[in-house]
Amino acid sequence: METIRNYINGEMVEPVGGAYLDNINPAIGEVYAQTPDSDEKDIENAVQAATQAFPAWSSTPAHLRAAVLLKIADLIEANVDELALAECVDNGKPLSLARSLDIPRAVENFRFFATSIIHFHAESHVTDGVALNYTLRKPRGVAGIISPWNLPLYLLSWKIAPALATGNTVVAKPSEVTPMTAYKLSLLCQQAGLPAGVLNIVHGTGLRAGAALVSHHDVPTISFTGGTATGADIARNAGPMFKKVALEMGGKNPNIIFADADFDAAVRGSMRSSFANQGQVCLCGSRIYVASSIYEKFVDQFVAATKKLKVGDPLEKDSDQGAIVSKLQLEKVLSYLQLARDEGGHIHCGGGEATVAGARCKHGYFVEPTVITDLPVDCRVNQEEIFGPVCTITPFENEDEVIAYANDTDYGLSASIWTKDVGRAHRVADRINAGTVWINCWLVRDLRVPFGGMKQSGVGREGGQEALRFYTEPKNVCVRVPSRP
Repeated sequence: METIRNYINGEMVEPVGGAYLDNINPAIGEVYAQTPDSDEKDIENAVQAATQAFPAWSSTPAHLRAAVLLKIADLIEANVDELALAECVDNGKPLSLARSLDIPRAVENFRFFATSIIHFHAESHVTDGVALNYTLRKPRGVAGIISPWNLPLYLLSWKIAPALATGNTVVAKPSEVTPMTAYKLSLLCQQAGLPAGVLNIVHGTGLRAGAALVSHHDVPTISFTGGTATGADIARNAGPMFKKVALEMGGKNPNIIFADADFDAAVRGSMRSSFANQGQVCLCGSRIYVASSIYEKFVDQFVAATKKLKVGDPLEKDSDQGAIVSKLQLEKVLSYLQLARDEGGHIHCGGGEATVAGARCKHGYFVEPTVITDLPVDCRVNQEEIFGPVCTITPFENEDEVIAYANDTDYGLSASIWTKDVGRAHRVADRINAGTVWINCWLVRDLRVPFGGMKQSGVGREGGQEALRFYTEPKNVCVRVPSRP
């Protein structure tokens, strides 16, 4: 059984209190590693290390910082099989998904921000011939980063890379549910020659390690991805300390299919957006709205396609769906399936725990991909984030109706629109309250564009220039221009 260590000041160290948490493989329901149960003492040590490393790292030329980040990217790419297996065992997702999506995206994150910082530019303004104003963007200090369990290395690297590229030092707290790839990243950072204290990774729970990081007076920047309730608590604690905060939280994303859409593409895209990573992606389109004229046809084909998905051992190549990340999350998803029945929903397929062939996974946390119809738009199943392989399908009559349906939640993270009418696509996209709107696609990402949500899906934007700006503080310099003789 492997014992994970904290990464503080360039060294792998045990938690100060000596306490550990069980790390459970969700596909088999058994403990396979021990994770530090860190507290405020470990966070204090990490913040001190990051604070001491900040002057040297922030003054390191951008191209040299970029070189280190590119080395980390190369090492991740060289170890893709080991990292993908670690994420599969940690998270329960199919190994094929971790190898083809999660780990390559982490490589891309480091490479993108490593090269972006070399081209990062500031503004200058000539003020009526009287003065020249230019903006300096300086790193803010120690960045506190808290990442979720659904895309462990992908989203951790999405935050770490721009913070380090801009000259900040980092204390990161990965999810205690899926700590393994963050631990392995620590080892790769040592190989890459990242200076001691520049990146520190402290494992533990949100109540102990996470809360201590958010409330630390020497951590002026907090970036968080996770649940809305936790994000609201972070905002309450960080606000009085005037920290700069980015919160990317929950989603209840609409997937809108008009009658003129490429029908087969819409079915395939909706399958992917509903069930990717067992539905455990904040961007999943869990509410599907279909034009009434094609509603019955869509339901029939979508249900038939869903029934063909194989729920199986994540290590098997032909498994489409792996395990739910934890027993707690399994119980949450099952409770919503019962709620759907109570609210009058018609379950076409799925609706309970899945049985996986073979003895290895008999105690794993598996759920059948589930399709539900006949639920009111305003019911809890259509309003609350489930974060599992569960989607609802609802008919609509016209644009105004479906836009009202789409906007009728507390969330506003993303949406998808399927139509061949270019005018309609732009018109509907403009009226939907979501930070990202995809047209005739889903999860097509360009790292140059801002990313974030509206309403209870979050505040702040990361991605591209927005991420580089988030981790820097603008300072205006005004130089008076000498008057002509």
